[in-house]
Amino acid sequence: MPAPILAIDIGGSHLKASVLDTDGNMLAERVRIDTPIGAHPDEFVKALALMVAPLPAYECIAVGFPGMVRDNIVRTGPLLDHAAWRGYPLAEQLAKAPGKPCRLGNDADVQGFAVIEGKGLEMVITLGTGFGAALFLEGRPLPTLELGHHPFHKGGTYEDRLGDQALKKDGKKKWNRRLARAIRTIRALTCFDALYIGGGNARHVTLTLAADTTTIDNANGVKGGVALWLGVGAG
Repeated sequence: MPAPILAIDIGGSHLKASVLDTDGNMLAERVRIDTPIGAHPDEFVKALALMVAPLPAYECIAVGFPGMVRDNIVRTGPLLDHAAWRGYPLAEQLAKAPGKPCRLGNDADVQGFAVIEGKGLEMVITLGTGFGAALFLEGRPLPTLELGHHPFHKGGTYEDRLGDQALKKDGKKKWNRRLARAIRTIRALTCFDALYIGGGNARHVTLTLAADTTTIDNANGVKGGVALWLGVGAG
């Protein structure tokens, strides 16, 4: 595995990155900028290049992306609000300028790689601008779920009811009640052995969580990038 690794976490509100060693330790403080929502993917790539320019040297790139990803190509990117994301070869474009290999994964998968124990069926949900989800069986990622766009409650999707706009509009108390309902539904759907709640809005969770459920630090969206270069979840 080439190292050090430039790990990039693309979120609906912010872009974040750091350089990691092979154990997932950050070799520099994370850099962060606002996500250029609505920008063409080519302009998006330019913004990422400017953001990571101050970071130390690296040998490969790992990227977590908020949408469906297959074969290092973006299949869906609804949070980023530009039609050109569908079918966009993001890994190839990011690799061009630095001449370093790049691998791309779903952002919930990447965040999960940093925290899962590799036992049984583990699930990650991310609470941020939208709602992400990932499943792992014995440490291996299962196909990406677009659970955020699935019907959830009163005609709305998980993203409609638990995304950032819903939190701001309805307040933390109502949002947490909906989250409790979502966890009950997800538990019935998957029978997970462990559930990890990440994303920028995980800090607003006030529920009393069951022993098999825990909140995780949003920095794991960057730290999980190492797994893409360990043969786990690679593009």
